[in-house]
Amino acid sequence: MHHCNITVILIMSFKNTINQSNGYFGEFGGKYIPEVLRPNIEEVEKAFNECKDDTDFQQELKLAFKEISGRPTAFTPLRNLSKHLGGAQIAIKNEGLNHTGAHKINHCIGQILLAKKMGKKRIIAETGAGQHGYATASVCARYELPCTIYMGRVDYERQRPNVYWMELLGAEVIPVDEGKKTLNDAVIAAFKDLVQNPEDSFYLLGSAVGPHPYPAMNTYFQKIVSEEMKQQSNEFYGKNPDYVLACVGGGSNAMGAFYDFLDDENIKLIGVEAGGISSKDKEHASKVSFGKLGIFEGYKSFFLQDNDGNILPTHSISAGLDYCGVSPILAYLHQQGRVDFSFATDDETLKGLQLCAQKEGFILALESAHALAHAIKIAPDLPKDKLIIVNASGRGDKDLFITMKEFQKEQMIEYMKKTIKENE
Repeated sequence: MHHCNITVILIMSFKNTINQSNGYFGEFGGKYIPEVLRPNIEEVEKAFNECKDDTDFQQELKLAFKEISGRPTAFTPLRNLSKHLGGAQIAIKNEGLNHTGAHKINHCIGQILLAKKMGKKRIIAETGAGQHGYATASVCARYELPCTIYMGRVDYERQRPNVYWMELLGAEVIPVDEGKKTLNDAVIAAFKDLVQNPEDSFYLLGSAVGPHPYPAMNTYFQKIVSEEMKQQSNEFYGKNPDYVLACVGGGSNAMGAFYDFLDDENIKLIGVEAGGISSKDKEHASKVSFGKLGIFEGYKSFFLQDNDGNILPTHSISAGLDYCGVSPILAYLHQQGRVDFSFATDDETLKGLQLCAQKEGFILALESAHALAHAIKIAPDLPKDKLIIVNASGRGDKDLFITMKEFQKEQMIEYMKKTIKENE
């Protein structure tokens, strides 16, 4: 009798690793929180695990995406820019067309539905660029829940339009004057609030970071981006993308853009961090490129820190990438060789934003323009049959005061002087 030796090759599913996680992704992740917060966070975890497998919840989520956010968002080939660069084809997934102007609304809708299911009476959030805060304030108004939003004083001043929108929507926006007065300090302030009000409050966290279940939960609500992207890529080009690029601050838009492609290793996934002014400490926000392994704000990942473990100040022209840590899921995917990382400097980002505006008529958020800048860098050296999709995670109207200062400084000063004079 002839015996055959059958070898079974188990192909690792990154999607399953995320979905079935107990909070750890390799050595990254965890739930490093004070005991006073544990019941609250475990209650969120239990509710999320129940809801993600519940057909009624999934239907409610799908309907809310359609009704409130206007999904599916547009998929747009950048034909003029691609021709100008003379290499690979570039397209964008235009998440800036969501209600409130960014991908942030996706996880805000998901988490607010979860908070309502849990019977929570109040929402806490943090925001950097203001897009997460704006989206949070919008869904809280829609679902009739009061919210308190923490924002570092630096971001509070440089993202004034979003502060106005949040307040108009009825949110209480609290500027944080501790530390470096940026996103990291806003996160700490939000957690302090949760410690003081653990029973009735829900912390609606704005990225794929923090203690478990937030990284996996944020990814779950953002994965709609790559699900639509895959379908639209095949409709427009008859194929999957060869490259998917997304900017990386904490990791919410990147996880959304990458998720549905994780198990297809023919597709190259690239996270683009904030290169800032230079690679010197305090002059960038590139955690994967220059960070060290550490534990901070409830999870283990790469953080920008000194040799003693103190968190370093960060810099980026974009408020939304100006964060000291990165999603533990992205840290794991990078360690596994599934997601590559690069960075774009402030200058490269501004040039990319301007080129896209003038060639295609789209003004991207400064965050998203980092990913586009990297596409502009790699496209000319790739064959014309290759396809790069950039997740355009937000639109640029929120950056008016930053970009106008860069492109039309004298006109901006004159306009401000004239406006002040007219109102005296």
